[in-house]
Amino acid sequence: MSLEELASYLHLTPAQVMKLASRDKIPGRKVGGEWRFNESEIHHWLEQQIGVADEQALERVENVLQQRQRKDTGTSDIIKVADLIPVDCVKLPLTSRSKTALVRELCDHLMNAGWLWDPEEMCDAILQREELHPTALDNGVALLHPRRPLPGILPDRLIGLGMTRHGVPFGGPRGALTDVFFLLASTDDATHLRTLARLSRLLALPDFVPRLRASETSAEAVQVVADYDAMIDG
Repeated sequence: MSLEELASYLHLTPAQVMKLASRDKIPGRKVGGEWRFNESEIHHWLEQQIGVADEQALERVENVLQQRQRKDTGTSDIIKVADLIPVDCVKLPLTSRSKTALVRELCDHLMNAGWLWDPEEMCDAILQREELHPTALDNGVALLHPRRPLPGILPDRLIGLGMTRHGVPFGGPRGALTDVFFLLASTDDATHLRTLARLSRLLALPDFVPRLRASETSAEAVQVVADYDAMIDG
């Protein structure tokens, strides 16, 4: 991507992007004296920005990604997290006590429900992503996903959800245990980023995670997500 293309993508001015790049705030390199940006690296950078943003910043990110969707496709549907979580994609409780076993258990559950065709490939891709940078947050939630979308093993984009009755060491900040696991299975990078931004907005809302933890059934968990989806849209 050129400087101008990235500025358009992020809804910034070329001067703003140049300042970010020259200060190493955004990944880029000069080729023949001109700034060039790798789209995969930009997506990874956006993931990191979403991970540390506050609620207002997350709303801005979601709006930027929605505007980009409108420009690229002519449509700009609002992603609702609850719409991406089929009830049979929720596993309560997860019983595994190690990182690898837990990811495999959730992937196998999605396969058995008919939503994932190759659980081994998804499991391996998620664990490789976790090795690069753990997705566990300090609130006990992990946002599992492969580094790049795997559309060939999915019938459609979806989110799997699993919770344990006990915390699992999952690379959380300061050794925090993790007990809530969202598995983001997208079919393209743009959808993944929009889904991640929307889910991160839910996680920033007070009481969302405690209410989710209190769910006793899969249907109740999905309803909690739907309630907070509606809260965002006011």
